[in-house]
Amino acid sequence: MVKRESHSSDHLTGGSSRKIMTTKVATALAAFFLLASIAVIIAIATVQTQRRTYLSPGLKYGIVLDAGSSRTTVYLYQWPAEKENNTGVVSQTQKCLVKGPGISEMDKDSMTNLKKCMDEMIKAVPQSQHSSTPVFLGATAGMRLLHLKNETESNAILLQIQEYLRSLPFDFQNASIISGQEEGLYGWITVNYLMGNFLEKNMWNAWVHPHGAQTVGSLDLGGASTQIAFTAPDDAIGKDLIRVSLYGYEYNVYTHSFLCYGKNEAEKRVLAQLVQKSSNRTHIKHPCYPAGYNISKPPSDIFDSECTESDKPTPYHPQRNITFFGQSDPARCKDLVKSIFDFKSCQGKGNCSFGGVYQPPVTGEFMAYAGFYYTAWALDVKGSNSLERFNATMWSFCSKDWTSLKRKYNITEKHLKSYCYSANYVHTILADGYKFNAGNWENLNFQKEVNQTSIAWSLGYMLAQSNMIPAEAKLLKLPIPNSVFAGLLFIFSALTIITLMFLIITLVRFCY
Repeated sequence: MVKRESHSSDHLTGGSSRKIMTTKVATALAAFFLLASIAVIIAIATVQTQRRTYLSPGLKYGIVLDAGSSRTTVYLYQWPAEKENNTGVVSQTQKCLVKGPGISEMDKDSMTNLKKCMDEMIKAVPQSQHSSTPVFLGATAGMRLLHLKNETESNAILLQIQEYLRSLPFDFQNASIISGQEEGLYGWITVNYLMGNFLEKNMWNAWVHPHGAQTVGSLDLGGASTQIAFTAPDDAIGKDLIRVSLYGYEYNVYTHSFLCYGKNEAEKRVLAQLVQKSSNRTHIKHPCYPAGYNISKPPSDIFDSECTESDKPTPYHPQRNITFFGQSDPARCKDLVKSIFDFKSCQGKGNCSFGGVYQPPVTGEFMAYAGFYYTAWALDVKGSNSLERFNATMWSFCSKDWTSLKRKYNITEKHLKSYCYSANYVHTILADGYKFNAGNWENLNFQKEVNQTSIAWSLGYMLAQSNMIPAEAKLLKLPIPNSVFAGLLFIFSALTIITLMFLIITLVRFCY
């Protein structure tokens, strides 16, 4: 009897032990699934929110027609649809030089050539983007002069071009004459954008503002005007100072444009000076032309311009050609070129270039392009050089006769004859006008392009205009599709709830 009770008691004790063991295992498994479910929920939520990526909505395009005094150039620009701090990251993708003169002298052939260039743009821009691609035309000093001379004619030319541009499949915005100040500012923007002074890519391939970046001054020399632009001290004030905001930063920019001081118009003024001072207009000595060279010009080539209208000789005989004979005289050439600048009005003034124009002292590096570059290229002093070398090279060039120049330089005669004048012009405006000297001349960098992109005001114009073009939001790409994410979240949330309820029930039973 005693043995039977003992056996029964042992049986009950063993059963209880197995039951407790089973409960412990089940509880452990439930706790494991609870923790695992919570961990999975946290993991997929983190991946879904932190590892998401953005897809660019693609590229946008813009077309700018640079209608200069001597020719028109069509530029095609592109930038990502999303923008950096409200300004597009713009790059040049194509350009087309329109054969013929500028639009101020446009004829049927010029219009035909313009249409050829625009046909290239139509092919280059994806058809789906045609209707959203803006087109701008900016006319510069050539049209500014024509507007002064004949406003009706300049308006008619712009209207004709507007009608043509509106007929294209693009989004025509405007065709207008930009001011000299705008031209100078847009050139400054172009230079500094290409130099990477506004934006650069960091090690993660993201666009950021360069730490401690300094801006570079801009020197542009066109056919009818020249522009200078550079950042001035924040406390500097004046009519030629502009506050400009780019990529989230503000700059105080000095910019001034000198109409009639472009390379071509200034040369007309030099010729006009010679005509005025000569008693024999059929045989005029020209110190800047090479000895052995001579050329006859109709007076209209010199005096049919707003820049030389007041310099017409008396009496004026438009039918009689004027003949110039080269002298290869560098000293007299220098004096002649200086005579077209008004330096007297700046005497006694600290911050003054010429013509009584206020200018803060030039500081830092400068990029000299367009006509400045081509003159330096002809003299083989492009890039950065000393003032001493520039002067020596200029003197040597201007001392050579026509035969020697043609033998040494592979340059068209039309341009070769005038490079002595151009060199003296560049030296005069930079040294005597803008006050570059032996101490800072090496800060001048004569360049045509940066990173295989042309230096022209049109890129700066496109950057500024892109501020007004709406940016599209980036497309969100999630690492886990929404349907899968929702399914996983539901399964593991349900598993979490079930295991939590099981643990609560188990705990209650254990305690009571």
